This record gives sequence, C-alpha cells and structure tokens, in this order.
Amino acid sequence: MLSAFTARPIIELKQRDKSKIESILAYGDRVLVGLNTGSLRIYRVNEIPPVPPPPPPSSQSANGTSSQQSSEATESTTQDQNGSSTTQDYQNAGPGFQNAQAAPKGPKPTDLLREVEKFSTRAIEQLAIIKEANTIISLSNYNGVALHDLQTFEPIEFPTARTKSASTFAVTSNIVKDPDTGIPEIISRLAVAVKRRLLLWSWHESELSPDVTEIVLSEAIRSLTWANANKVVCGMNGGYQIVDVKTGQMEDIVGPGAIGAAGGQSRFGATASMGYMGLGNFTPKPLSAKLAEGQLLLAKDINTLFINDAGKALEKRQIPWQAAPESIGYSYPYILALQSPTKGSLEVRNPDTLNLLQTISLPGAASLHFPPPTVSLAHAGKGFHVLSERVVWKMDATDYDSQIDELVKTQRYDEAISILAMLEDALLKNKTETMREVKMLKAELLFRHRKFRESMDLFNEDEVHAPPERVLRLFPKIIVGELGVDEKKPEEPQEDSDHEGAPNGKANGDDAPKEDEPHFEVSSPQKGSGFAKYLMGHGRKKFDPETSSIVSPRRGPIDDDAASIRSKAAEDQRAQDEKDLMTAVSELNSYLAGARARLQRVIDPATGKLKPRKSSNGATEEAFKTLLMSQKDEDDEQLEKDLQETFRVVDTTLFRAFMYSRPTLASSLFRIPNFCDPQVVNERLVEHNRFNELVDFFYGKKLHRQALDLLRKFGSPDEPDEAAPTLHGPQRTVLYLQGLPPELIDIILEYSEWTLRKDPKLGMEVFLADSENAETLPRARVLHFLGGIDTALEIQYLEHIISELNDMTPEFHNRLVELFIRQLREEKKPGEEKEWDSLMERLVQFLKDSRQYSLGRAFSLIPRDDSRFYEARAVVLSNMGQHKQALEIYVFQMRDYKKAEEYCNRIHKSSEHPLPNSPSHPPGTTTITSPSTSTEDPSQDEAHPSIYHTLLSLYLTPPSPHKPNLPPALDLLSKHGSRLPATSTLSLIPDDLPVSELESYFRGRMRNANSIVNETLVVAGLRKTGLVTSQALLLLGDGLPRGAAGLSGGGSGSTRVGGRNRRVVIGEERVCGVCHKRLGGSVVAVLPGGEDAVVHYGCLARSQQGKGMAVGVGGEVVMSPGTTGSVKSGVSGTTTQYGAWGRG
Repeated sequence: MLSAFTARPIIELKQRDKSKIESILAYGDRVLVGLNTGSLRIYRVNEIPPVPPPPPPSSQSANGTSSQQSSEATESTTQDQNGSSTTQDYQNAGPGFQNAQAAPKGPKPTDLLREVEKFSTRAIEQLAIIKEANTIISLSNYNGVALHDLQTFEPIEFPTARTKSASTFAVTSNIVKDPDTGIPEIISRLAVAVKRRLLLWSWHESELSPDVTEIVLSEAIRSLTWANANKVVCGMNGGYQIVDVKTGQMEDIVGPGAIGAAGGQSRFGATASMGYMGLGNFTPKPLSAKLAEGQLLLAKDINTLFINDAGKALEKRQIPWQAAPESIGYSYPYILALQSPTKGSLEVRNPDTLNLLQTISLPGAASLHFPPPTVSLAHAGKGFHVLSERVVWKMDATDYDSQIDELVKTQRYDEAISILAMLEDALLKNKTETMREVKMLKAELLFRHRKFRESMDLFNEDEVHAPPERVLRLFPKIIVGELGVDEKKPEEPQEDSDHEGAPNGKANGDDAPKEDEPHFEVSSPQKGSGFAKYLMGHGRKKFDPETSSIVSPRRGPIDDDAASIRSKAAEDQRAQDEKDLMTAVSELNSYLAGARARLQRVIDPATGKLKPRKSSNGATEEAFKTLLMSQKDEDDEQLEKDLQETFRVVDTTLFRAFMYSRPTLASSLFRIPNFCDPQVVNERLVEHNRFNELVDFFYGKKLHRQALDLLRKFGSPDEPDEAAPTLHGPQRTVLYLQGLPPELIDIILEYSEWTLRKDPKLGMEVFLADSENAETLPRARVLHFLGGIDTALEIQYLEHIISELNDMTPEFHNRLVELFIRQLREEKKPGEEKEWDSLMERLVQFLKDSRQYSLGRAFSLIPRDDSRFYEARAVVLSNMGQHKQALEIYVFQMRDYKKAEEYCNRIHKSSEHPLPNSPSHPPGTTTITSPSTSTEDPSQDEAHPSIYHTLLSLYLTPPSPHKPNLPPALDLLSKHGSRLPATSTLSLIPDDLPVSELESYFRGRMRNANSIVNETLVVAGLRKTGLVTSQALLLLGDGLPRGAAGLSGGGSGSTRVGGRNRRVVIGEERVCGVCHKRLGGSVVAVLPGGEDAVVHYGCLARSQQGKGMAVGVGGEVVMSPGTTGSVKSGVSGTTTQYGAWGRG
C-alpha cells in the first residue's frame, strides 16, 4: 500500500456553467484554464495548510478516498506478487462534487482573477509558456498556434496561418553555450506539427527569431516530445521518428521485431489499421513522455519502449498495462498512466521495477498536465495536475520518507530499495541509513524464505555491512551461543490451518513473520531441529486439558498406521531442518569472513587496539559506524571494548560454524590472530578429539604452556594415543618450539629437554633451524643447557653458531677447542675410528680457519707427545708464526711431504693476499697487486727468503740427527722453482748433484723472467691507447648533444661536437637568454649549459651561471680557465675559433 500522490480538487466549474475544460497551464501560483468556448480563465492558487494524515485503508476518508486490492500481478525479486495499492476515488466529482464535501473551512483552493473571453475563436486545445520571452502559446482547432503576452494577454505577431490545422506542439527551454563566444544563453524552441510538416521556431535571448525551419516527414504527426535541446520525438500512426532540428536528419526509432511489422526489426509502433469491433479502423494515438536521466518512454496501445535521448532502444521490459492508457507522463520519480475517461483512474508505477504502486480514481479525468520543462533539478516539478471536463485536480506528492515507511510496513522492500536508489540525498532525512535499514530488513525476509545465500550476500554488501549481532540473532544457539533464538516453547501456539498453503508467506510479506513474533525452539540437529518452524514462525498445537476427558483414545491398527505416518513425517521434517540449517550455516561463513575483514580495518586483531579513525578516504571512520548496533558517541576506551566484544562474538561464531559445517576449516582460523573464546574452543575441540586444532589455537592465543603440556602428554609415551596419533613423537613439539620468540627462552629450554633425550638429532632443530627465532636465542644459556645434557650437542651448537652464524665471540671459540680436545683425548671405543677421525679433521680445520681462539691456551691443551695431535700442533704453530717449527713437524715427525707442500702453498697465498683480519691487512683496506710486481724481486727474495726456501733447507740441510732428503727437494724445485731465488737455492744444492736434475728448475726461472718482460710491453701498449683516447676526448668532446639552437631566438642548427671544437653560432635574430634582446655585435658570454646558453656580458650576473663561461665580442673571445668554444657574430657570419685561456 502506497500513497505517493494525493488528489486535491482546486478548480470546479459550476453546474450552471455550460463550458468545458479543454486545457490548463500551471506556473508559479497561477493556473490558466482554456475552455471549449475559446475563453481563458486565470486562477490564483491559494496556500492550503497541510492535510492531516489519511485514515487507515479500511475506512473511507473525507474526500472519498478508499483502498482496494490491485488486480494486476506484478513481479518482485523477493515476493511472489505485490500487495494492495492505494486507490483514491472521487465518486461524486463533477457536477455533484460539492455535495460529497463538507462545508469548506478556511481559504478556497483557488480564486478566479480574470477571464479573457475572446482569447480564441475556437476551443483552446493546448497551452504552454515560454517564461523567458513572457509569452503564452496556445493551440486552437483549425486556427493553429497563436502567441499572447503573458501579462496583458494581447496577441503577439506570429505567422499563425502557417500553423493552420496544427495537431499539437511542444516547447523546450535549455541553457546552451554560444559556439562563437562560449557564453551560455537560454534558447527556447517551439515545434509545431501540421499534418506531415514539422515547423520549428526559436527564441534567442527572449527574442523570437524570424527564421522558420520546416521538415517534412513521411506521415502525419500526432504527438511531439522533446528528447533534448536539439532532438524531438515525433509520433505517427506508422511509428516513431527522432528528428535533429539543427541538421534536419530523421531516424526511425527501432523496437523489437515482435512489436510492429512481422519478422525482423521495424520501426516501433508501425502497425496497420487496427480493427476494433464497433470502432472501424481505429489507430491508437502514439504517446511519449520524457523521463529522468535522458530517457524517454514511448507507448502505443499496450506496447511500450524505453529509449535514450539519441533514439536508441534500452534493454528494458514492457510495462504490463491491462489496457491502453489515454495519456502518460513522468513525475519524479514515478511513471504515470491515465486510463480512459470511462475508467477515470491514474496509475503510479516504479520506473525501475515497472510495478504498480498506486491507483487513484479520478472520474472523468481526460488528460495530464505537467509543469513546463526547466533547467532545475528533476524533483522541482514533482507536482502535476489532472483535468476532466469539469474539474482540475492538483496532485500533491507525499513526503518521500513517509512513502518509504509505507513500503517497509507492507514489506515491499524491493520497491523501497528501488525508489531510494532513484531519489536524491537532499529529499530524504538520511538516505544512506534508510537504504541500509531497508536492505537489512529485506535480507531478514530472504532468510525466513530460506534464501540463505541471497540473504547473506545482502547483509555483506558494502552499502549495508549489517552489525554481526543482528545477523546472528537469526540462528539457533548451537551456532551463535547466547545471541541465538530462545529455546522456550511458544506460549500461544498457532493452529495448523493457519499455515497451510503459505510456506513462504504472501508476496508482499504480509504473512511473513514479524520482528515482534516470538522465537521458537531450535534444538540440536542431532536430536531433531525446529529450524523450519523458527524460519516460518510455526508452532505446535497444544493439547487442550479441558477437553481431554471427552476425547476418545485412538487405538487399533488404524491408529498405529497413523502414528507411523506421523513418525515418518517427523523424521523427514527433522532431516529437512538439518539440511536447511547446514545450508544456512555454510552461507553464514561467508558473511562472518566479510565481517571479520571489516573489523580488522578498525581494530588490530594481534594487539586488540583501535586503529586511527581518520584515513585518506574516510573508510575507517565509516567502518566504525556500521560494526556496532549502537550509534551513540563513545570514548575510545569504551569503543575499543565494544569492538573487542563484537570481534569475540564473530570469531567464536565462525568457529562454531566451521565445527558444524566444515570442521577441517577450523584450523585455518587458529593460524591467524583471533578473538575466539578459549573456553568454548577447548570444550568443542576436546569433545571431538581435534587436538591438532587445539594446539594451533593455544599457539595463536599465546597459551604456550597449555599447548606444550598437551604435546608432551601425547608425544612422550612410547606408543601413540588413539585420540591423537599425529601428535606422537617429538616432531610436533620441535615445530612448536621453533615458532616461539627468544623472550620465551625458559619455556623453550624446559620443554625441549624431553625432545633432546628422545631424539637428539630432531631436538637440536630447535636451536639449529634457519630461522630468526633460533638465531637470536641467548647462546650462553643454550650452551649451558646443552652441556648439561650431552657434550656432543654442545659441540654441534658451537660449530653452528661459529661457522654458519659467524659468531666471533672468543669465549665460544676457546670453548669449542677445549671440547674438541677433551673428546679426542678420550680412549677410542671399538668401531668408533671413523667418528674419531672425523672429529680430528673438524678440529684441524677449525684451528686453521679461526682467528679468535687463544693460541697459547690451545697449544697448551694439545698433547706434545701424542702423534695423533701432530697436525693440530703444526696448525697452532703456523698461526703463531712459527713456520719452521710447523714444517719440522710435517717433515720429520709426520713425514708427510705432501702436506708440507700444501702448507707452503697456503702460507704463500696468504702472504700475497692477506686475510682481512690479519695484522698485515687492517680492516677497511684493499690490496691491489700490479701484474708487474706479482713475482718476487730477486733482491727482496734474498733479503726475505720464502716459505719454500725454508722447506728446501729442511730437505737438504736438516738439523741433526736427520739426513738430507733429495727426492722431495728435487720435486719442490721442479714445481716451485720460480719462487726460489737462484743464489740462495744453488748454495743449498749438493755439489755432486748432476745438472740435468736441475733442468726443470732453470726452465721455470727463465719462463718467469720472460713473462715479466712481455707483461711490461702489454702495459705500455694499453697506456698509449689510453693517451690517444684522452686526447680525442679533449679535442672532440664526448659526442653527446650539447643542445638545440633556435629555442631562445633565431639561430642555426644544433651541433654535437664538444671539447675544444665546440662552436656557438650567433645569427641576426638570436636573442639573449636573460633579457631577450638581440645580441648583435655586443659582448656575449657563452655558458656551459648548452648551445642556447648565450647571454649579454652585462646579463651574466643575472643568469647565476657565471662559472666556466666564454666571453667574446666581434670575433674576439675571452675565455675562463678550462672552457673552449667559438663565436660567430654579426651580419658577416664569420666564425671566430677560440681556445682555452690560460692553457697555453
């Protein structure tokens, strides 16, 4: 039921008046009435106090208003059919209208100001106004179109003869920018239809233009409607055409092929003569009306077509009219259709859904009149008039908020949403909140109609964002807990007959459950749910104790069959209830995910603190308003508590929903910060033996001791527990401990002990993992803890932090050396030889690589007489700089000549490329070795013998009691002869050694000398090439563009040369880059910025680029140091080359 408009009679002809109303014109507070006698009456409309609200639909109002059920079936997205529509019936309108009215109180609706009797010689069929030109336009039968002054009603000169036999006309006024000046001006146009001719006049700046445009169409024109400032829609018997009044171009308006001629697409409304019984060949009048936003509605008979202002059809269905309308129109935001005078009814429809909203009975109503088109907002002309032969009604629009309230009360939510979308914000008290509330009400109705997906999608829309508490109250307690529906029985049950045949309620939602209805029991689905009863508002019929004594018991086979049928029906109902609840919960998950995302915009789930309210787009502030049921202002502390509580409800409900519909998804919620209630989660997960998810939840809530106790309970036994077989063993505990931060070192050490004793290799992953948590643990505490369990674990951790984490703490290095030696000094057990050798290799390698341990302490720890530690002692001696003693160990004690040679190679390389931390190579310095100095200078070799010379002397002149060892000495000479100076080397060689044995040594020396010479020649050639390149760069520049001439005046083309060959050409029209005057023969300065950086010498200081410039006049140039260039000056065009001053 909707009361969009209220009819109010403002003009009624008296019974003795034999005239008839043919047309009206309303503007401002004036109403001009054209009569069939040719007279024109001018009325003034008086201000009427507001009319009290109409009585209930069942009663009849004072003005004859009644309500009736609409006979037309309309469509809705959530209802099966629309509800009743308001009908205002003026039964006694016309001659006896005053008899149906009480004696008027207060001022009359209108006052007759004047009557112009000879305004026209014939009936005035149409009236219009051009307010800018102060002109009235009228159309009389056979007389054509006439113009009169709006104030005096005197005729204005106009070629009326050309419009004789005109059928209709149309007027439009628009603001158009002048194409020449760009100044906006008001241009009014008049289109007159004279049979097939379309005559066009225009007013510019309130002056009628003498030019008349005539366009001839294919058929007689029966209706005209302006589509925009330059196009007019012409309705004819054969269809519609849109005409461009500027170019004269005509285009057929094409509609679907089913409308009009058969087959294919044709002009809309193109029909042959329609044979109505008793009417002969009658053709319905083509109707058209301009809608909002550049749309037009065309109607012929009961067929309709929506087009844009360019004449193109829009994808929109037809209006379901039961009968062809007499006239159509548009009053923001509704489409109006006036039926024939015999019916006398006005239909009000929604232009979006095309549903019938209101039917107003106006007996004898013949035509509609709308205010003249203006350039104001669409809603400025929302009032319109309806006229019959005797009465003129003014249609007053009801307040838009009241209209929306009426639609909401009848649960016609689709219509309310559609109208709200069309209305402008200024016309409603709070459009945004009203739209949001209506959509939430629609979503609740959809939920009760079991359309769960559509309901949750609507709740989750960006414009809605329904508060979670409101949505969750639709579900039972098994899903939402305390917010769920009450499990009590209804006190006043309904009879079964009340619900038969209406499982979904009426289309309007009149029989759908209301908000104030009691909620019914919803038991656990395992025990049989009453979810369907809650959805539809059903209840059980109670047994009447007053009649129980006279009710005969039902027994026998028939009663048993009936009981079995009822039992089966109850089981089927429970199964359906469970299915519906499962579907509803599945769709609830999507809403809760959206609500959770919105909550994260305003509150941090990790810390529980509010985020800043203000943001660049205002989205955060808006989110604050939509998440809570209460809209009252609160301080940040209270708001934070409320949002945390809302977050707790959302997350706990999401957990319950997951456990009910998809238990496998519950773990995904625990891996992110959440506000789930720990008590609820613990109870539900333990009940279902889902201990993995419980551990994840404890971790997310930072309840680490509870989680680790649970893991130890199921992981430490030798046999897995059937309740949690996946938690058996230390693996899950290790993974959990790896995720803990270093601040929880006490918990990490406490719960990692049992994992290390059960599986040391796996347990060490807590401390050796490649993660930030493991790398930042307090290492001293970890070492002390591991040492108390096993020394091998302590060694493993020390090696990890030193070699992989590059820990340079001396205490750790010394501790590792000590542990290595302690382990190695223990007696070998059978079968552990490989482990001992591996440990020794690790010790030796560590002694070689590390520079942080104490050499004296390490040397004292290594046994002197144990042959197994010879190499370790040699490494320590080497680090102490005692190379000869280290080589003596390799040569005399170990007799491993290969390792001795490798030792020399390592020492030699380290001397060429010192380690970054060595004393000879301080940090921050870089050593660059020239190729020419890569080999030793003989004089330097003599002064500082190499390590190879030391080894050779141990071979050939060993200390007592060792004897010379010639084979390894000759091998050393053949491999490293270039590194052994000839003088000192030959002095060590025995005299009885054949020279042929030294062939490889001499060959290496000579090859080394030749390499030095050749390398010197190559370096000299490269330096010569570099010199040539530098000279070319100095003379020619780098070849990059130096600028383009002509940007700051006349001149010549650009040049790409630079250096000393740079030139600047100054032509006749070249101007200064600072004062923009011609340079001519003045003293100029050339700046290094580019080819155009040429200024007067006097403007040089203003250019702020005086550094590095060239100065010249008349071909002579004075150069600043380091600058090159040339000047071409004057008309002669000669170029003066100049060089760098002060460079010789």
